[in-house]
Amino acid sequence: MTQRATHVLFLCTGNSARSIMAEALLNHLGPGRFRAFSAGSHPAGKVNAHALEQLRRAGIEAENLRSKSWDEFAQPGAPALDFVITVCDSAAGEVCPVWPGGPLAAHWGVPDPAAVTGTENEIRHAFAVAFDQIRRRIEALVASPLTGLDRAALQRALDAIGRLPT
Repeated sequence: MTQRATHVLFLCTGNSARSIMAEALLNHLGPGRFRAFSAGSHPAGKVNAHALEQLRRAGIEAENLRSKSWDEFAQPGAPALDFVITVCDSAAGEVCPVWPGGPLAAHWGVPDPAAVTGTENEIRHAFAVAFDQIRRRIEALVASPLTGLDRAALQRALDAIGRLPT
């Protein structure tokens, strides 16, 4: 009998950059083992062009990504979630919907590259820095031996990943 992939929902307020990059990265680095999704409490309605550019530069599929509300994942028929991970401090402080599956929650705060102003190079640099921070955490998640751990051990593992140096 095959075990289903671990379902991970990445949350951010706008679901236009950090959570989108996290979704794409985990689906790229953990195919079959993980299935990632992303959403926002107040979705921007479009994916940030710099986030898409950063993903493409890293050789990661970015075609079917879209900004969506977290309400989609609280509806009947939504995928049962194993982990819900906030990547922005604003979303971490909000009252979340009740998620199907009773997922563990963790916070992996990453500074918002979409809030950076300046030259095009400065903005691209901010996206590259955020991408690298998210990538390191995703790589740690993919490398973690999650099977056989109880909920408390899984929570500790998720929390530890969120404290990795930025």
